[in-house]
Amino acid sequence: MKAQSHRFKANSQQALRDADLQAALGRAKSGFVDKRAKAIDALPEFEALRERGRQVRAHSLAYLDVYLERFSAQVEHSGGRVHWASDADEARRHIVDICQRQQARLVIKSKTMVGEEIAINEALEEAAIEVVETDLGEYIIQLAKEPPSHIIAPAVHKTRDQISSLFDRVHHQRQGQPTRAVPDLVDEARQVLRKKFRRADVGITGANFLIAEEGSALIVTNEGNADLCMSLPRVHIVLTSIDKLVPTLEDASTLVRLLGRSATGQPMTTYTTLVTGARRANDTAGPEEFHVVLLDNGRSQMLDGPFREMLHCIRCGACLNHCPVYSAIGGHAYGWVYPGPMGSVLTPHFIGLDKSKDLPHACTLNGRCEAVCPVKIPLPKLLRRLRAASFEQGLTQPVERSAVGLWGKLAQRPVAYRAATAGAHRILRVIQRLDWQRPPFLGAWTAHRSLPHASRETFVSTWHRQREKTHER
Repeated sequence: MKAQSHRFKANSQQALRDADLQAALGRAKSGFVDKRAKAIDALPEFEALRERGRQVRAHSLAYLDVYLERFSAQVEHSGGRVHWASDADEARRHIVDICQRQQARLVIKSKTMVGEEIAINEALEEAAIEVVETDLGEYIIQLAKEPPSHIIAPAVHKTRDQISSLFDRVHHQRQGQPTRAVPDLVDEARQVLRKKFRRADVGITGANFLIAEEGSALIVTNEGNADLCMSLPRVHIVLTSIDKLVPTLEDASTLVRLLGRSATGQPMTTYTTLVTGARRANDTAGPEEFHVVLLDNGRSQMLDGPFREMLHCIRCGACLNHCPVYSAIGGHAYGWVYPGPMGSVLTPHFIGLDKSKDLPHACTLNGRCEAVCPVKIPLPKLLRRLRAASFEQGLTQPVERSAVGLWGKLAQRPVAYRAATAGAHRILRVIQRLDWQRPPFLGAWTAHRSLPHASRETFVSTWHRQREKTHER
């Protein structure tokens, strides 16, 4: 897989110049947004459901230690085994060890973002084990040797022309064939993957939620590939993170109702599957062994800090779909597994703020992400906290630090502040009268947009005038 660069600004500029990417993003954007809006309009109690979902996530995290112990005990009772992984290295070792003990030659996977987080495909390939993605989008980007660009639509950045060319090159060793219709591409992938399903020794799936009272994993897909990954091979591994725990099946059903509507605009996804343990004596299908690998990877630290609410996330992707920044540059620009607003909060915690210092600033703070989040995560507030942390750690540019310091000094001196803003206001009006398209020191702004029109007066002047009118009444 191609390594991703953490240079967000350079990545963004490249994305804006990529015509194919811009065409793909343009086609995808309205579909997600419009379908979600229709699904929510059809459910009058959606806001009450959101509040209930927020309460479920908050309660689950408050008693996470209790529910993890209960879940583990129930998995063991059902004939499975739980493997605890404090970090990505430990999670990879658990999975590779399981596969090697089984002398596995082929592993099939359904989509799991935690798998991307720990780079499990690369670990299995280094152990000489073939691994095949079975979600169509993940299969496409695996062939292209690219990371996913969206958490629910991994290949959203690909056009149909690109996918046709990719299939022709990989499946048929030919190039230059005409672009094919979507159903033909789907059928072709299905024919290839069907052979992999039949030969697989181990199946790896993620889990949307883990249910403590049952020791069950709940998995939702629209293709049914996860059901085949968990039922056909002789070993099933659930790879997920500790924050996916909920107490009861009823709690999980609340979140499932939120997930489908927020992600794809569906009342429920096509396949919603519960898996509990290995095959029993009277079962006609299912794995002989059932394993759950539970990843921490910094989540326990987040539990005790001001970013705890980020662990409420149910990975629906709504914040990405409604984000003007993500919609303009796609997911690869963010440089790691989790893109968009949720990724801008999560990534600094997983790989370090020093490696992702630009991400908290990749936001207009318009608040749409918080407004559409099904569990009410205050993403703008969390991003502002990361910006403050970046400043405190000295990770911002010297020019930016000097500008903020100067603004801070001015803000403490009302007379000087009013004089400075009035002066800046006059300069901006002069620039507009002269129709100066590229004024000095503003090239980063004017390269892609026009300067905003100056108001007739400054904010302070407007505020004083409005206050005087209020007093006159």
